[in-house]
Amino acid sequence: MDQNQVAILVVVVVIAIIVVAAIGYVSSRKRRSRKLREHFGPEYERVLKQEGDPRKAEGVLEFREKRRDKFKIRSLSAADRQSFNTRWREVQARFVDDPRGAVTVADSLVTDVMQARGYPIGEFDERAADLSVDYPTIVDNYRAGHEIALRHSSGQASTEDLRQAMMHYRVLFEELLGEDKPYRKGA
Repeated sequence: MDQNQVAILVVVVVIAIIVVAAIGYVSSRKRRSRKLREHFGPEYERVLKQEGDPRKAEGVLEFREKRRDKFKIRSLSAADRQSFNTRWREVQARFVDDPRGAVTVADSLVTDVMQARGYPIGEFDERAADLSVDYPTIVDNYRAGHEIALRHSSGQASTEDLRQAMMHYRVLFEELLGEDKPYRKGA
């Protein structure tokens, strides 16, 4: 082989390596996107809409996963479950006479359960983001209930709105009290 043939062969090999690397990168990104989309479901779409760019949205969701991996989420004891269930029944009974007060207490009770399970308690948006890793399909219930509670605090929620808030909180409350199904990275 002369020098020209060797040079052409080197160029062809380099181009082939670049093409294989590019295919691998694109394939890896597609797998990553598919995995995040499957896990987060509607939360993936919500974050994508919020961020406006798939890479940014996926970065946000991966950050949530990494943050969640640092938590020490624990099961509730039978006594804790019973205590929280009793408190929830009291909140529901209170709704008849004091719907506004019941929603406020329900919001607080959900936060108490989260804290007892080991979720950090910060600002609402951070709590919802943390929950979205383990409960991606029901975190919207938490957001909807909280949004109604905020409207209620400014006097803009009807009794029907407050009833809806209680229903939203109950879905998350029951899930948090139920058997653990925590997110496992790679699962």
